[in-house]
Amino acid sequence: MAIDRAAVRNIAALARLAVRDDELDALAAELSNILGFVEQLAEVNTDGVAPLASVSAVTLPRRADEVADGNCRDAILANAPEMKDGFFLVPKVVE
Repeated sequence: MAIDRAAVRNIAALARLAVRDDELDALAAELSNILGFVEQLAEVNTDGVAPLASVSAVTLPRRADEVADGNCRDAILANAPEMKDGFFLVPKVVE
């Protein structure tokens, strides 16, 4: 697929890029080459090829899914400007 100067100008406007007129021909050639390569990739037969998430067979370590409070309530409340009965004390914002 060949890209012309008008298409490059339109693409640049959509991407909010400032492109000088003397750069349009070079960019048109580069974009045409890129699209030609993509067309070549579309011709490759990928039937029976499973989608790939990683090129190496890596298994991530897993931990047990246990509910915990972190056991650090006192350390967290020590940062509070005011607290009462083990909770943050904040000003009333709704009347």
